[in-house]
Amino acid sequence: MVGEGVLFECLENPEVEAVLVINRKPGGVTHPKLVEIVHQDFFNLTSIAPELAGYNACFFCLGVSSVGISAEAYLRTTYDITISVAQLLAGLNPEINFCYVTGAGTDSSEQGRLAWARVKGATENALLRLLPNAYMFRPGAMKASPGQKNLKISYKLLEFLYPIGRRLYPDGFCTLREVALAMIHCAGQGAPKRILGVKDIVQLAGG
Repeated sequence: MVGEGVLFECLENPEVEAVLVINRKPGGVTHPKLVEIVHQDFFNLTSIAPELAGYNACFFCLGVSSVGISAEAYLRTTYDITISVAQLLAGLNPEINFCYVTGAGTDSSEQGRLAWARVKGATENALLRLLPNAYMFRPGAMKASPGQKNLKISYKLLEFLYPIGRRLYPDGFCTLREVALAMIHCAGQGAPKRILGVKDIVQLAGG
């Protein structure tokens, strides 16, 4: 869902010159700025590495819920894939701007009670050590962008609750468009901090 929303904004934003998307299956989107690579094995991008050169930013939006899968599978999908991709990109461009969509409640200490939060925290910490221009985006509840298709029922229900949540708890609610705009601005000019919560995301989106 996040990847689709970020893609929509990148394609329409004049600050973005070109977009390369790596998918396991065709995404069904065409645009003059868009190049799509269909690649099955996200654990090994070596065969397509030459096609990844020349880009100054990576918006990493891949992720899964920890509900219903084993701790090992969640670790492999959340930590192993992310760090594998980041290591490859670091070799191509050590200064690449890596925007990682993580989540509110991530445990930077890696010592907390919630397993998913520890894994997210470990992933963030590894990225921060690996790349000098890595930024962690921790959105809370997000309102989807118009026209999105990859939505779970829970996000469709959230659309009705979003105005109330934003008014009562602004630090916990943002739009997916704000996340995308913040990432685009971050790619061009960096961000005031390397771990960004909802308030930081909203402020950076307006910048």
